[in-house]
Amino acid sequence: MAGGRSLNLAVAALAIVGCWGAYAGLLRRRVMTWGATDEERSERLPGDGLLEDADRVATRAIDIRAPARAVWPWIAQIGPAPRGGAYTYDWIENLLGLDMHSVDRILPEFQHPQIGDTIGYGANRMRLVRVEPEHVLAWRSQDGNWVWTFVLYEREGSTRLISRNRFRTPTLASRLGMLPMEPASLLMERKMLRGIRDRAERLVARS
Repeated sequence: MAGGRSLNLAVAALAIVGCWGAYAGLLRRRVMTWGATDEERSERLPGDGLLEDADRVATRAIDIRAPARAVWPWIAQIGPAPRGGAYTYDWIENLLGLDMHSVDRILPEFQHPQIGDTIGYGANRMRLVRVEPEHVLAWRSQDGNWVWTFVLYEREGSTRLISRNRFRTPTLASRLGMLPMEPASLLMERKMLRGIRDRAERLVARS
């Protein structure tokens, strides 16, 4: 019986390694770089210096037919209630206790983010560490292992919005925990980027 259990464990381990190999070889690059160009994936962006020794980097991007001034307000107010939410699947966020409620209006009280501002994000406390209005907004987790940066580039009245997440996973548990988080983060962040795009484009259409 012990031999049977050992065999089952070996088979399960091989299956896990095989699945990881297939994901890493075929899907991971797309998952981690949705919407981003080759140049955006590899270029150094504002905020990268906040976590130089990251061992996982996700760079995702979207085109928005609106100037940066119509995109920035939605990024400035991101966060749990009473802030503007994350423009993604609120019901999933709230299953995790994040108290996210995505709004479709600009909240004037959150339009002037300042370095040092903090928000709760589940187990993480995020602190604002870089602010350049209509260009860069960067948050860093309290433990220093996560930096989330938004970068806006305006060209001829349209905006390229890049979201870059840099992670440091110093323990085996944190590295294993990131495996399911990578595809899950794509699901949520793609919805978020599209949500920001749609809100900015509607804002321009109304004005």
